[in-house]
Amino acid sequence: MCLCLTPLLHPVIKDGWPTCVGHDGSWKVEAREYDTTSTSPTHLARWKERVPHTGHWNGAGRDSMLIPMKSIAPFSAPGRFWRGNLHTHSNLSDGALPLDDVVNRYKAVGYDFILMSEHFIDHFNWPIADTRHLRGNDFTTILGAELHAPVTSAGELWHIVAAGLPLDFAPARKGESGPDIARRAMDAGAFIAIAHPSWSRYTIEDGRALSFAHAVEIYNHGCAIENDLGEGFYLLDQLLNEGHRLTAIATDDAHFKTPDHFGGWVHVKSESLDPDALLTALKAGQHYSSQGPLLNDIRMQGKQIEIETSPVDTITVVCGNSRTCVATGRAITSASFDLSRLDKGWLVEKKSPWFRVTAIDNAGKRAWSNPIWL
Repeated sequence: MCLCLTPLLHPVIKDGWPTCVGHDGSWKVEAREYDTTSTSPTHLARWKERVPHTGHWNGAGRDSMLIPMKSIAPFSAPGRFWRGNLHTHSNLSDGALPLDDVVNRYKAVGYDFILMSEHFIDHFNWPIADTRHLRGNDFTTILGAELHAPVTSAGELWHIVAAGLPLDFAPARKGESGPDIARRAMDAGAFIAIAHPSWSRYTIEDGRALSFAHAVEIYNHGCAIENDLGEGFYLLDQLLNEGHRLTAIATDDAHFKTPDHFGGWVHVKSESLDPDALLTALKAGQHYSSQGPLLNDIRMQGKQIEIETSPVDTITVVCGNSRTCVATGRAITSASFDLSRLDKGWLVEKKSPWFRVTAIDNAGKRAWSNPIWL
């Protein structure tokens, strides 16, 4: 077995060891087994086995030279990823289709789970859709609703996704605000997400009032299709910069009246498809969001990062200031960055304690990591 170091940029010798170090200090090492029976002039050694490893050169002696990169959450968590939609409506509230029809459509196109988030309001007789009869070995449902109460700073009703509600969750009480009912739902065991911030015209004051939530809906497919108000990063990023540790979800908010379905979802890492296991993983931030591309792994050591994806044209790292790290190309599947470049804003010193990853394919579809705190 031979220890070989594959260059990211250029080879060097460190303490007598052959080492390939990038300008950012990154390296890649491969363990390879030679087939010494090969006499081909172009294959003096033919690889029989190839085991890649990656890490970062720390500038020390040979015993501490190779610092391994480690996968971070959710990729380091046990289990597998399950694809699901956390925001959809049937004719139990303002959707076009019957409950069972909606659920079966998601199952038919390859989803693993769904939350039917009917509008929990007196106009629709306070529905919480009971979808337990639609669960099976290869598909499940989470009970919950979209909660409402008066009023936001824009004078609108609050819209709050609550995944994991009990069927007997009580209707909104007189004088109960959006943050009040969200707190009550969280106390009942629900995963709480701030729904479609752009469409709801949430201000930072509204966000602060719900900063105890688990997540912000950073992409809402229905709002994107119908009125170009689908993104919520403006709110999430401001809350992150204030130190509020929320995660991100992408959803459909499908009503099946327009092409508002199958456009945004979450991949949740869990050891089982059990609804309680999925909720536990969501609350722990063991998920990422997508419109199509896959995030296969994110590894870190210090401020060195490696990202692996399905074929995309852009992999970018953004943070709480104006700096980014970006790799572009045709059908690239990995990128490595030194995150130290994020420590300064444009012409000013402004360190960011968090960053997130976006991958964009050649159709413009994106995948988003949760915020990662340094």
